[in-house]
Amino acid sequence: MAMAGLADGSVRKRVVILGGGFGGIHAALGLAKMAVDVTVVDRKNHHTFQPLLYQIALAVLSPADIAQPIRSILREHKNMDVLMDEAIGFDVEQRRVKLKSGAELEYDFLVVATGSTHSYFGKDEWAKLAPGLKTIEDALEIRRRVLLAFELAERQMLETGHHPALNFVIIGGGPTGVELAGAISDISRLYMRKDFRHINPSQSCVVIIEGSPTILGAYPQDLQEAAMRQLKELGVQVRTGQHVTDVQPGYVIAAGERIDSVCTLWAAGVRASPLGKLLGLETDKKGSVFVNEHLNPPDHPEIYIVGDLAHFVQDGKQVPGVAQPAMQMGDYVAKRIGKLIGQDRGSDGPLRDKGFRYFDKGDMATIGRKAAVAKIEWPFKAHWSGFPAWLTWLVVHIFFLIGFRNRLSVFRQWAWTYLTFSDGARLITGSQELPGWEVQDGVYGMRGEITTRPLDLGSPKSN
Repeated sequence: MAMAGLADGSVRKRVVILGGGFGGIHAALGLAKMAVDVTVVDRKNHHTFQPLLYQIALAVLSPADIAQPIRSILREHKNMDVLMDEAIGFDVEQRRVKLKSGAELEYDFLVVATGSTHSYFGKDEWAKLAPGLKTIEDALEIRRRVLLAFELAERQMLETGHHPALNFVIIGGGPTGVELAGAISDISRLYMRKDFRHINPSQSCVVIIEGSPTILGAYPQDLQEAAMRQLKELGVQVRTGQHVTDVQPGYVIAAGERIDSVCTLWAAGVRASPLGKLLGLETDKKGSVFVNEHLNPPDHPEIYIVGDLAHFVQDGKQVPGVAQPAMQMGDYVAKRIGKLIGQDRGSDGPLRDKGFRYFDKGDMATIGRKAAVAKIEWPFKAHWSGFPAWLTWLVVHIFFLIGFRNRLSVFRQWAWTYLTFSDGARLITGSQELPGWEVQDGVYGMRGEITTRPLDLGSPKSN
C-alpha cells in the first residue's frame, strides 16, 4: 500500500485489521474518517451477525439475512482496503504481517480481532460427529443434519415400518445450546407438524447435556430457573452436572449412560484464534491474549487485541467473549489510535486516556417462540423472561444488524414465520449422509435400529 503524505509533510499511519467480525468492523468504521490508511483482512468476504446464526441453522432465516460483504460495509470510505486473505505469521520487530497468499503487509498499528472457534477439549475427532456453530458454513451444516434426520426417519418408516427415536442431543447449556434446543423443539412441534405422512416430528426429543450444575451459567439464578421452566414447557430434557465422555456415530456417552442421537450438536466450549500464539504473546488456556487497560499485550503498544481473542480483566472478572464487548473494544481502539496519531502530529498535547471500560448493557438468550430470558443493565436494571424478554431480544437484534436491507428482510421473515407457522428456508443441500445411519440388509437406517420396535404412530399420519 502506498503511504500518502499529510499536509504537514508527515506520512500517514498504516493500520492493519485482522478479522471482519464485530470488533474488526467497528474498529474499521471508527477509523474511516481519520488520516490513516486501513487494510482489513479476513478469510471470508462477509461480516456475519453471529447472534442469529442459530436461526440459519434451524431454517428460520437465510444466510443473506444476517451477512453482508465487508466491501459493501466499507465501500464509502476511501482510506479502506479489503483483502480476502489469511494471516499465517508475523515479524513483530519489523511490523509486518505474512499472509497465506504470500503477500506481506507493513503496519504502524495492528488490530487483531480474529475471534474464536470450537474447542472439543482435546477430542478433535468429535468435530465431524458433533458440529459447532460459529460460521455460516457451520449453520448450514447443522441445518442439513437436523432436517435430514427427519427425512431419513420418514424413508426408514416407509421401508420398514420402523424408525429410530428422534433424539437431538446438544452438548452444552450456554446461550448457544439453549437457543438451538428451543429452535429444534419449535420446528419439530410447530413448523413441520404437517409436512410428513409417516412420522410425527412433534414426538422428537431434544436433550441438553451440561457439565455444570446449571444452564446459562453466566446468568442470574432467577433467569436460569426461568430458562429451565421454559425449556421444560417445550419438552426439552436438561441434564446438568453430567459430562460427555464419548461421542460416537448415533449416540453419546454421558455420566456412564448411552444416549442415542439422530443428530448431535456441540455448544460446549470455545478456544481463541491461534494468532495470539503466532504473535508470540502470552495467552491463557483458551488461547486468549493477556492485555492491559489499553488492550495492548505487554511491551507492544502498537498491537491491539480485540474481542474473543483478548483476555481483559475488569473489576476482577474477565470480560466475556461475546458481541457486545467486541464492538466496544473496536470503537475504543479506533479512538485510541486517533488520539495517538493526533499526539504524534503535536495537535493534542499529552495523551489522556483512562483505558478501556466495558459498559455492560445486559445479556439475552432466546429459548423458542415467544420465550427468552433477558438480563437488562441499561437504561434500567431488570430481569425479564417469557414474551417480554423475547420481544426485547427481537428488537435489539434487528437494531444491531448492519444494513437497512438486512433489518427489513429479517423483520419481514420473522413476522411471516410467526403469523403463519411456515418456513421457506428449510432446504437440504450437500450430502445425504448422517453419522450413525447406514445400509443394513438393503435398507438405509440408524445403526442397530432396523429391527427395533416401531413407535406407535399409527398408519400413515393424517394431517
